[in-house]
Amino acid sequence: MALLHPKYWPTWIAIGILLLFGIMPAWLRDPIARALSTLVVKIAKKPLHVAKINIGMCFPDMNAEQIDALIKDNVTHFVITLLSQAELMLRSNEYIKQRVQLHGIENVIAAREQGQPIIFIMPHVWPIDYAGLRLNIEVPMVTMVKAHNNGLFNWFSNRMRSSQGGHVYMREAGIRALITELKQDNSFFYLPDEDLGREQSVFAPFLGTEKATLPVVGRLAQAGNAKVMPVTIGYDQCARVFNLTVLPAVAPETMQGKENEALALNKIVEQVIIAYPEQYMWFLKLLKTRPNPDENIYR
Repeated sequence: MALLHPKYWPTWIAIGILLLFGIMPAWLRDPIARALSTLVVKIAKKPLHVAKINIGMCFPDMNAEQIDALIKDNVTHFVITLLSQAELMLRSNEYIKQRVQLHGIENVIAAREQGQPIIFIMPHVWPIDYAGLRLNIEVPMVTMVKAHNNGLFNWFSNRMRSSQGGHVYMREAGIRALITELKQDNSFFYLPDEDLGREQSVFAPFLGTEKATLPVVGRLAQAGNAKVMPVTIGYDQCARVFNLTVLPAVAPETMQGKENEALALNKIVEQVIIAYPEQYMWFLKLLKTRPNPDENIYR
């Protein structure tokens, strides 16, 4: 009953709108999203400022016009994904399979035939929930998320993410919960690109700069006897489908040692971003921790 409190009424209206767009066909919804994206570009000044800095740091050869074009394309894909996302909860599995074209399933099958769960590696991209729920149709999955400040939106997001039977953990559950799930043959996504501070991170080359990365995947994979597989996903506006590709498993020896693992993870993130640079969450402060502690590129 707490979620019916008047303070949540605007959120209920927003959820209702998302559900309406979720049942709308893509040929009608996408042009609306493209039109709305022009408004987002005009009003979202702070996130776009962060995006401009990130892109400039990661792609130093880009000029201002190229950066602005990439940001505009990025916002368009953000709005398209946002307005369509409720279909993951409302539509049938057959519809989701058609909407998300899965490539590289042979890599998943090979790991499963060996009795191994999978740690899918994907950074923060707009269609990440499409990737997770599509793969959850094929393999048992769990996920770990950071709680929203809005309790109702938190409930709605978790209902969507668990719609294929996967369990949703809050980040506070920690690494031990993920190891337990791996030992119970459940796979999950790991997002290695978030900047979690200097204390346990390692700096490694990343596109045109350096990035602080938390080297924990190698230990997770070893503890849970899991394969590590990069995943790319991008939306094709012409075909109106998401192309999801599971790449071959990462060789375990490339993740031995913190420095090697940080380098390997950053290379994976590079690979995923370069596949669809217009669909990465550039508004995140992914370069907040710098080799020089006094440097603040977002100031």
